[in-house]
Amino acid sequence: REVMEAVIRTAPVLACEMVDITGGAPELHPDIRWFIEKLKRLGKAVQLRTNLVALTEGPDPDLMLFLKDHHVDLVASLPCYLKKNVDAQRGTGVYEKAVDALRKLNEIGYGIQGELALNLVYNPSGPFLPGEQAELEAAFRKELGERYGIRFTHLLVIANAPIGRFRAALEAEGQLDEYMSTLEEAFNPATLDGIMCRHQICVDWDGKLYDCDFNLAVGLPCTPGEASIQDMTPKEVAKLVNRTIATGPHCFACTAGAGSSCGGSLA
Repeated sequence: REVMEAVIRTAPVLACEMVDITGGAPELHPDIRWFIEKLKRLGKAVQLRTNLVALTEGPDPDLMLFLKDHHVDLVASLPCYLKKNVDAQRGTGVYEKAVDALRKLNEIGYGIQGELALNLVYNPSGPFLPGEQAELEAAFRKELGERYGIRFTHLLVIANAPIGRFRAALEAEGQLDEYMSTLEEAFNPATLDGIMCRHQICVDWDGKLYDCDFNLAVGLPCTPGEASIQDMTPKEVAKLVNRTIATGPHCFACTAGAGSSCGGSLA
């Protein structure tokens, strides 16, 4: 709650356009309604990233309607339109639960009414760059529409960053060097203006600040080091706009090919 309060204080100082809530599963947080209501009163756009299952199996059965009433955009992770691929990545039965949640969201207007965005997120299943975003979106629309009557706003394509469990799997298979070479050789300078670290601040659950989710995952804090949002003065917060961005080898995932960011492809 202390970190949420700090975000609410900080949002006007940075003149941010959107607060993008992710997790974990933010739907499970006991203060999620309070947080969203406070942000909307500030006039901020709010976006919630969901794994879909938590919307239907979480402790708040009416959360979907609350999100609709407060015009909260949704970004839903669905790694593939095929059941076998999703269940292989997420666990048996996850695909059916995700489809059920998408149907319910469509029923209340998400992905159908223009002001209720329902974007899906796709990432490759292995050590290779994703396909072209428009082509993949067309395939998702065809398969989900014909099989289940599901509609959505856009598909966001994100490349796999060589970090965490994915990096561990690459190392175990002896593929890390090859994948890093793939990313570096596909570097595209046209992606640099749009990469997410240049347009956002990532706030961890404990208030520590990072340039992006990937830097958070590898423990690479943003300038000035171990600063926490709840401890910063308004002047210190304002200086974040002109900070130097911390980078590492994993950053090539965001600049390879068509580029990859929290909003999908960049070029």
